[in-house]
Amino acid sequence: MKGKVTLKELVGTKIVYALLLIVYYWMWARRDWHDYYEVIQHTVAVFTILFAALQASRLRRYSKEEKDQPAIETLRRIDAIGLKLMVAAAIIIAFACAVGAIGGPAAGYGLLGMILVLSVLRFILFCGMYQRGA
Repeated sequence: MKGKVTLKELVGTKIVYALLLIVYYWMWARRDWHDYYEVIQHTVAVFTILFAALQASRLRRYSKEEKDQPAIETLRRIDAIGLKLMVAAAIIIAFACAVGAIGGPAAGYGLLGMILVLSVLRFILFCGMYQRGA
């Protein structure tokens, strides 16, 4: 990790944050308890701290480097698409809750699943659009 920090790397790490968010939600929303859950909680907490520290150093290095303006513009277009998809998903989930089709925990998992899908889709679209120069 001594090389130049790319925007592609920073976009890709958002997938890890989405996965961590899902794991934390699972830890908060579950209704049962097993002895090994404590090991999972401590492992996830240590990983989160180490990953955040590594990312902080990478972001600090990225802020000192020259910015790739075409990559930033591509990412802005992709973020606009992602916002529209997330609004549509939130409306569908809210409507499903309102009519009683799903409960609170299921709605939470649905929203977090959508965040994960959007972070993966964002990375794939960014890689594809930036390579072809869109």
